[in-house]
Amino acid sequence: MIRLENLRYRHRPEGPPALDGVSINIARGSIHGLLGPNGAGKTTLISLLAGLQAPREGRITIDGELLDVWRSARPNAIAQIPQDYAFYPMLTVDENLAFFAGVQGLPRRKRKSQCAKALAFSCLEAVANQQAGELSGGLRRRLNLAIGLTGEPDILLLDEPTVGVDSQSRNFLLEAVRQFALSGGTVLYTSHYMEEVEAVCSDVSIIDHGKVLLAGPTAEVKRGRTLEQVFVELTGHSLRD
Repeated sequence: MIRLENLRYRHRPEGPPALDGVSINIARGSIHGLLGPNGAGKTTLISLLAGLQAPREGRITIDGELLDVWRSARPNAIAQIPQDYAFYPMLTVDENLAFFAGVQGLPRRKRKSQCAKALAFSCLEAVANQQAGELSGGLRRRLNLAIGLTGEPDILLLDEPTVGVDSQSRNFLLEAVRQFALSGGTVLYTSHYMEEVEAVCSDVSIIDHGKVLLAGPTAEVKRGRTLEQVFVELTGHSLRD
């Protein structure tokens, strides 16, 4: 279980809270949707869970251990896959995977096998020797995912992973997320596409202005409505506005 307990964070001491008492439980092996308008606190929450920032108040625990303690024993166990493309366009797909596997400190022998696994999982073998900058939008998203998987993580933090892709690539990425969870991984999934969240997320949290407005199993949150309808009722506007 991943527990976010009463998290509070301000980017500036005099500024408004980016997170204002956020508490969320994320079950291991689940895909947990995180919904909120721009500025709601989603990116800040992901940064805290990735260990890039520390909460001013509250705590994060994984399987009962504080996040820092848990990560110290498993430095590659949480992979953050950002919305922006996170690779070097002049390097080939293979070269990007090898570089980022090295950055994560994998031993050379394991580095090779993990890159091969990530390449196969993302179905990028056919473009392994192609420069990343020449790839289509969908293949670039797959490369982002493959890079995140090189460290063999337990937890994936996915921020808008299907932005700018066609329907075929979107379906591939959603199925890859499902397979990762089925293999025992845990996913925190943010998206502006409600239908994606409804399709893959077993649980969902809706946040706005740094506060959790509603959280629970997706079916219970919906209660016969669409997530879009629930979101509009809680926030007063559409997620895509």
